[in-house]
Parts: sequence; structure tokens; C-alpha cells
Amino acid sequence: MKNLKITGRALIFIILLTLIVSIGRLQAEEVKTSGSASLDVMSNYVWRGQKLSNSWVIQPSVAIGYGVFGANIWANYDSDSIVDEGNGHGEFTETDITLSYTRSMDKWTFSAGYIYYALNNANDTQEIYLMVSYDTMLKPTLTIYYDFDEGNGAFITASIGHTIEVMKGINWNIGVLASYNINNKVMGLDKDGEDFSNFYNAEASTSLNIPVWKNITLTPKLAYSLPLSNDAKEAIKTISDDGDKNILYGGINLSLSF
Repeated sequence: MKNLKITGRALIFIILLTLIVSIGRLQAEEVKTSGSASLDVMSNYVWRGQKLSNSWVIQPSVAIGYGVFGANIWANYDSDSIVDEGNGHGEFTETDITLSYTRSMDKWTFSAGYIYYALNNANDTQEIYLMVSYDTMLKPTLTIYYDFDEGNGAFITASIGHTIEVMKGINWNIGVLASYNINNKVMGLDKDGEDFSNFYNAEASTSLNIPVWKNITLTPKLAYSLPLSNDAKEAIKTISDDGDKNILYGGINLSLSF
């Protein structure tokens, strides 16, 4: 645990140092700006293999980019969230704010950032992360998250994916992800009630990007998640709504870029 705390401080230092250097560079360069807005309607809210709703959800988000910097705000509206005992009705259950820094060198892309999770039915928490990906056929990507608040631990994801153009402008996306938990309490506890280090979940996903008009895209999506260890089974079963561990979910996304 001590090593994780040291790593977290080191990541924060690296992010701050990189931001300072980059701001100086941006002042001497032409800065590109971008923005996007999207809306997901999903059968369930599933996060890292945890099923966090028992009904459909609406997930709006807005993102802006300024050179190598980015900011995003995302929210989850649960159509059947239980606020008072026995009374279920919809409400916003979570709002996340992400700040990021991204650089590309040749085929490599590096990103670092900070995420604040504002939760209605649990304690808020915070993460920092580092991500690296390589632009090749399967675009392998490795991301390390460190929760320095409620979780006090790390979470690692490794993914590959591929995009196929099925028709002009219409792309079919396929992806596979696997994860590993490192004593992150937010990810749940084992059968002994303790945080654990072990493989967590795997997820296969597919989606279809369909351009609708100018910068508007419609994307139906489908995914299946399952635990990768007995520790993860226990943790996911305890956290997930209805105790579901193997989860099939899907929905549709409407996005606008500007």
C-alpha cells in the first residue's frame, strides 16, 4: 500500500510538471479547439464489470479540447433509482468530471488525467490515470488508474480493438478489454471482506458508427462483461444490482462534434 501511495504522488507530480511545460509551448503555437456533446441511452449502467442500475439509464456528456488539454463532464440518470425506501423513481445518481492532457508521438499516444466521481448514494472519490496506446491494427492500449481517495488502490485495463468500414462512412467497431485490480476498495471486497489484488473483469464490445447529418453520428452498441477471478466474482456480486456477475447490456449513442 505504501508503494501505491508513493506512485500516486509521483503521478500527480508528473501531470503538474507536464501541464506547466505544455502551457508554455501552447503560448507560442496556434492552439486548436474542439468540442463534442453526446447522449447514451443504455439498458443498464455498467462500470468496470459492475452493474450499477436495474433499469435503463440516460448518460449525457459534454467535452471540450484546447490544444493538448481536455475537459469532460458526464452524468448518469437512473430511470428507476430508489431514493426513499420502497419508492423508486428516476434521478441523477452520478456526475464525473475529467481533466486530461494528451500528446502523440509518431504512432504513440500518451494521456494523463484526473477524474472526480460525484456520487449520490456513496462517498465521492478521485482518480488520476496514465494511458498509452499504439496506432496499429489492433491499437493496444494500457491504462493505469490510481484512486487516492476512497479506493486507495489501483486499477489497470488492457484493451485491443479494430474498426472495419462496412459501407462508405459507416464503421463497425470491435473491442476486447481485460482488467486487474490492485487493492482498490472501490472495486469491492473478497469473501473475507478485504481488498484484494487479482484479475477483475473482461469485456467484449461492438458498435456501429452511422453518420446522420454533418457532424452528428448515431451509434448502436452492445457489450458483455464477466469476472476473471473468484475474488472479482465475490466483489462484483456484492456491488452489482441483483447480484449479476455476467452482464449483457447495450444501447444507443447520439453524438455531435464541433
